[in-house]
Amino acid sequence: MGTARRRFGSTLASVTSVAVSLVLVAGCGGGSETDKARTKDGKTVISLGLFGVMGYKETDLLDRYMKENPDILIEADVTGDEQTYYTALQTHLAAGSGLKDIQGIEIGRAKELVDTRADKFTDLSKTANLDHFLPWKSSQVTTADGKLLGLGTDIGPMAVCYRKDLFEQAGLPTDREEVAKLWAGDWSKYVETGRTFKAKSKDDKVSYMDTSSGLFNAMIYGGEKQFYDKDGKLVYQDNPVVKDAWALATDAAESGLTAKLRQFQPGWDPGLSNSTFATTVCPAWMLAHISEKAGPANKGKWDVAKAPKGANWGGAFLGVMEKSPVKKEAEKLVAWLTAPEQQAYIFEKLGNFPSSKTAIDMPAVSSGTSAYFSDAPIGQIFGAAAKEIPDEQILGRKDGSIKDTFSAGIQLVEQGKKPDEAWKTTDERIEKLAR
Repeated sequence: MGTARRRFGSTLASVTSVAVSLVLVAGCGGGSETDKARTKDGKTVISLGLFGVMGYKETDLLDRYMKENPDILIEADVTGDEQTYYTALQTHLAAGSGLKDIQGIEIGRAKELVDTRADKFTDLSKTANLDHFLPWKSSQVTTADGKLLGLGTDIGPMAVCYRKDLFEQAGLPTDREEVAKLWAGDWSKYVETGRTFKAKSKDDKVSYMDTSSGLFNAMIYGGEKQFYDKDGKLVYQDNPVVKDAWALATDAAESGLTAKLRQFQPGWDPGLSNSTFATTVCPAWMLAHISEKAGPANKGKWDVAKAPKGANWGGAFLGVMEKSPVKKEAEKLVAWLTAPEQQAYIFEKLGNFPSSKTAIDMPAVSSGTSAYFSDAPIGQIFGAAAKEIPDEQILGRKDGSIKDTFSAGIQLVEQGKKPDEAWKTTDERIEKLAR
């Protein structure tokens, strides 16, 4: 989601945020934390501003780095809700105070920062070997003149999570490879499978999918261009990728194939635990949320199948602030945290999928499985999806917000509004947003 990503839904995110969710918001008018280098107990302090579950505070990586670099003390503040985090980050960037030495960047915010705040970040293009990243990852935070604002953390390659027991009740195959064949190469086949499910399901209280906005996201994020062109002009109105995604998603909505539950909004979590729907389009980071909210009772009932086409929803970066007094130390830390070995380690521990192609090919990732999802080979499934994504994806300033606006528009159709009327409402909201 652009911005709706796991970072909005994980237990780890919410637990961490209880203590620190307002850290970035507080004290905007005070002196900048990067005005001068800080030391504590004779050690150089490096501060990190993070959001959701990026994997650094939730694992032992920071402790390991400090053990290997005993002259460094790392202080990480985590905000559970990315929207809260980004609002505060914008405030601090404008004020020039309250910034950490290292700040997390969500993919839905990347283009806006590239276009409007590039001067606030240091150029990381010379600080590390960038060849290990997927070719499209670094381009998402690179300015026209080649300045790299951040190094990639994770990505969100897509798959389809489905309930084997509910498929069996509807007379559909349950083996993940056979399920993937049902919709191979074409998202419209995924919807057609939904029609079959609806016709044959023995429980009319179970919907085929949670929401068709997930389908919309998967379709648009498999293309090179979504809402903007390379010149920063809004093109969603005429982009066939967006128009086709809207048509198919609203068709699914009007056909009664969805549970009308917008992802990460009230009702969705109970839908997971109460078996309200049989499928959801799931980026890699969503698996942790599903397993948590669906609960132990549904372990082994869920599985993961290859999506019709490769797509990416979500991802993040770590950037170093230009005025950080410990810029060199921070650059070194960022390069280490995003190195293939650390990305593979976070995948093992938390499931965040690497943006490093080197990490994707490491045994820890390529042979990774999920016990909750019927031992699905998630490393292979998401790794293959990641390699199908176009080498370049064009981002715009308001990508995350526009995606959310489309999701709200599709929900209007799920609630009974005609697609043309919902499109008009969505278009008006986006035009207002862009202004």
